[in-house]
Amino acid sequence: MIAKLFLLCCACASALAKPGYLDGVGYAAPAYAAPAYAAPIAHAVAAPAYAAAPIAHAVAAPAAYAAPAIAHAVAAPIVKTVAAVRAEPIDPNPAYSFSYGVADPSTGDHKDATETLQNGVVHGSYSLVEPDGHLRKVTYTADKINGFNAVVERTGASAHPVAPVAVAAPVAKVIAAPAPVAVAHAPVAYAAPAPVAIAKYGLPAAHVGHPW
Repeated sequence: MIAKLFLLCCACASALAKPGYLDGVGYAAPAYAAPAYAAPIAHAVAAPAYAAAPIAHAVAAPAAYAAPAIAHAVAAPIVKTVAAVRAEPIDPNPAYSFSYGVADPSTGDHKDATETLQNGVVHGSYSLVEPDGHLRKVTYTADKINGFNAVVERTGASAHPVAPVAVAAPVAKVIAAPAPVAVAHAPVAYAAPAPVAIAKYGLPAAHVGHPW
């Protein structure tokens, strides 16, 4: 409000100061006292408090640790030198011959065997002493065409003859017939019944009437 009043006074003064505006007017220009203005009141405004700038802490970068190098001793592979195996030659016409024999008097074990192969045909035989003293001999042949064929022979006598077993005759069992049992039957006496007296009743003749 004070500023508006001040501007209005300045406008009036400038208008009155123009030349010829008040020429011929015989009165002196009014003297206006300058308005007294109070000095502006200074308000003490506290400066805003600002937070202190964050403190930057220097952090050292973590030290880089190199992984320990572990040296593994790896043995070199062992290379085995294998000699080439040569295939044995096949005999188109194989042949062999063998024989053996056993004679043990302490145990009585007596046996022998022999076998040969010639031109694809097997010839052989074996023999043994059986527990009863007989000699058993087997002679055989075998080939791809006829197969296995054997002939068995049993010779000699028994060194341990078997004694005949005496068989007892069957025992006849005599079973006695049971003796008859005499049973005495005593006569049973029966008493004759006593005679019963029967009373006879008669009607008097006077009371008997005949309708005819």
